[in-house]
Amino acid sequence: MPFNVPIFLTWLRIVLIPLVVGVYYLPLYWLSPQQMNWVACFIFVLAALTDWFDGFLARRLNQTSAFGAFLDPVADKLMVAAALLMLLELGRVSAPVALIIIGREITISALREWMAHIGASRNVAVNSLGKIKTFAQMTAIPFLLFNGVLSGGALHIDTFVWGTWLIYLAAVLTIWSMLYYLKLAWPQIRERAGTHI
Repeated sequence: MPFNVPIFLTWLRIVLIPLVVGVYYLPLYWLSPQQMNWVACFIFVLAALTDWFDGFLARRLNQTSAFGAFLDPVADKLMVAAALLMLLELGRVSAPVALIIIGREITISALREWMAHIGASRNVAVNSLGKIKTFAQMTAIPFLLFNGVLSGGALHIDTFVWGTWLIYLAAVLTIWSMLYYLKLAWPQIRERAGTHI
C-alpha cells in the first residue's frame, strides 16, 4: 500500500469522520449543544478541506496512485453519509433527503466500478452537474451542523434556513445527476443484459 502526503490526508479525513458524530455524544458539562454544533461544523469543514488538498497535492507532487484513487471517494462518501445520519438524528434533515443522497452515492459508486470493470469508465466520469451537486451538498452540511446565525455588519445568515434550501437543491441535483449517469451507461447495461429495448 503506497503512503504519501495525499494518502495521509485521505486517511486523516476518515479519522475525522467519527469525530463529527462523536462530538454530539459528549456530556453536556463538557460542551453545550451550540458548542457541539460549532465543533462538529469545524471538524467537517476541516475534513472537506483535506479532500481538496489531497487531490491538489497528488497532482502537484505527481503522487497519484490507484490506491489513492480508490480511497478518496470512499472517504468522501463515508464523510457525507455520517454527517447526514447525524443530521437526521438531530432532526435537521429529512429521511427522504438523506436516503436520496446516500442511495445515489452507493448506486453511482457501484455503476462506476462496474463500468471500470468492462473498460468504459470514461462514460461515467465526473461532470459539471456532479460538481454543482457536490458544492451544494458540501455547503449545506456544515450550515446544518452549525445551526445558528452568522452575522457581521449588515450580514445575517440563518444557516439552518440556507442549509435546508441547499440540501434540497442537492437532493434534486442528486436525482438529476444519477439519471444522467445511468443514461450514459445505459447502452452498456442494455448490451450486457442481452436485451433489445
